[in-house]
Amino acid sequence: MTTDKKVRVRFAPSPTGGLHLGGVRTALFNYLFAKHNNGDFILRIEDTDQSRYVPGAEEYIYETLRWCGLQPDESPVHGGEYLPYRQSERTELYRAYAEQLVKQGYAYYAFDTPFDLEEMRLKFKTEQNPSPQYDHVHREKMQNSLTLPANEVQRFLLQGVPYVIRIKMPVNEEIKFTDMIRGEVTFNSSQVDDKVLLKADGMPTYHLAVVVDDYLMKITHVFRGEEWLPSAPAHILLWNYLFGLRNMPKWAHLPLILKPDGNGKLSKRDAERLGFPIFAMDWKDPRTNEHTQGFREKGFLPEAFVNMLALLGWNDGTEQEIFSLDELVQRFSMDHVHKSGAKFNYEKALWFNHEWIKKLPVSGFLLPVKERMKKKGIEINDDEKLKKVLELVKDRCTLLTDFVQQTSFFFKTPETIDTASIKPKWNEQKQLFFMELIRAFQLMQEGEHDMLEKEFKEMAATHQIKPGDLMLPFRIMLVGGKFGPGVFDIAAIIGKDETIKRIKGGLKLLQ
Repeated sequence: MTTDKKVRVRFAPSPTGGLHLGGVRTALFNYLFAKHNNGDFILRIEDTDQSRYVPGAEEYIYETLRWCGLQPDESPVHGGEYLPYRQSERTELYRAYAEQLVKQGYAYYAFDTPFDLEEMRLKFKTEQNPSPQYDHVHREKMQNSLTLPANEVQRFLLQGVPYVIRIKMPVNEEIKFTDMIRGEVTFNSSQVDDKVLLKADGMPTYHLAVVVDDYLMKITHVFRGEEWLPSAPAHILLWNYLFGLRNMPKWAHLPLILKPDGNGKLSKRDAERLGFPIFAMDWKDPRTNEHTQGFREKGFLPEAFVNMLALLGWNDGTEQEIFSLDELVQRFSMDHVHKSGAKFNYEKALWFNHEWIKKLPVSGFLLPVKERMKKKGIEINDDEKLKKVLELVKDRCTLLTDFVQQTSFFFKTPETIDTASIKPKWNEQKQLFFMELIRAFQLMQEGEHDMLEKEFKEMAATHQIKPGDLMLPFRIMLVGGKFGPGVFDIAAIIGKDETIKRIKGGLKLLQ
C-alpha cells in the first residue's frame, strides 16, 4: 500500500489482566502492518477505568510483547514524541475536548444517579425493548442539560453535583465508513445510545480518549477486534465534531477467534474446559490469586506462538504455513485478512510448535529447557553436552516441557526403572549376557555409537539371542522406561562408567 503519511499504528490494551489470544493477535497485526510499511508501532496503555485496573497487568503486557518479539517504537517504557503514553496521565486533556463538545451542542451534562438509571431501565422495559438505553428517546425523560433549565444546570455545576458528559447522538442519520476488511459499513444513528464520554470521576471513557489520542498521536490506521464495530458510529461522529473526518485513520475490524467448533467467540472458560491456554503467558490475578496458564509456560516457543496467531484469520494466498516474524513482515497485507471468524485449533498450535522445535537450532531454546530442568532438580553445567542431547531428541518433542522427560536421564540416573516391562521375558541367558556386557564395556575405551552397537550385536550373536530381544531391557536400564532416542546414542553420551552403573542397577532389581 502507499500513503502520503508515515504509517503509525497503535496497540492500546487495558491493564486489567492477562492478554487473551485475540489481544496478542491484534498487537501482532498492528506490528506486521507497521513494519511492512516502514511505519511506527506504538503501545498505549488505556487505563482510564481505574475500577478495573489490576496491579502487575501493565508489566505483563510489556513482557508479553517482549517474548513475542513485538518491540514498540513508542510506549510508556520506550518513550517517544507524544508522551505520555498512559491515558491516566492525560486526563485534563480529555476534559477540555469533552467541554468543547458540550459548547458546540454535540454533547451534554447528565446528572442522573445510579438509582435514576436503574429506574429508567425498569420503567421503560418492554417486550420489544428488554434493555432500554440512554438514547435519543429516553434522554428526554432524564436529568440532563437538555431537559433542565440553563440556570439549574449552572447551579448543579457550581454546587458540584456529580455528572457525566454524554455524546448527543443525532436522530435517524446514516453514518458510514469504509472498513479495510469489510468494505462499506453503514449504521443508523437512532440505534446507538448516548455513550458516556467523561465519567463522574473526571476520567474519560474509551470512546472519547481513543479518538483524542489517535488524533494527537497521528495514528494513521486502527486495527481492533470486530466487537468494537457497534462503537464505530459514536467514534466517527467524535472524529467529525472534533477534528474533521479527513483526519480520521483508516479502520479495520479484525475477525473473532472462535471456539474449536466454530460456535461463538473463544473464551477463557472454553479454554479451561477444553484443556489449553488462552493467555500468552502465565497470569496470577492478585485480587483472587487465581492462576491461569499461558502458552509460554505450557512449553510453546515464541516463534511458533506468533506463527500460529498470524494464521488465525490471515494467509498470504499460498500454501505456506511456517513463517518467521521477518517473513510475516514481508508478506503481510490487510487484503488477505479474512472477514469471517477463525476457529482456534489447539492440535494445529501443537503442530506449529513441533515444527519450530525441529526448525530452530537448539541454541534457540537452550535456556528455557535448562530453566525447566532446574525446576525439576536437574542442574546442567555442561551446555555443550546439553546441546548434543537436545539435537538428539528434538524431533520427539512437541512442547519444551517434553524435553525434561526426554533428556533428564542423560544428566541424572533414573530414580526408578520399569522392571515390570522386562520381567515377563527375562531369563538366565539374558542375565549372563548383560553381566558379560559389563565386562566388555569395562575393557573398552569411551566409544561412539557405532562401536558400542557393534560390540553389543556381536555379543548377542555369540549368546544366540536376537539383538531386538535385548534392546528393550538395555533401554529401560539406561533411561528407566520405554522412551528416548537411540539406546547406543544414550550410552555414548552418558559415558562408559555411567552405562555400567545403570546396567548393574538394573540387574540387581531383576534378580
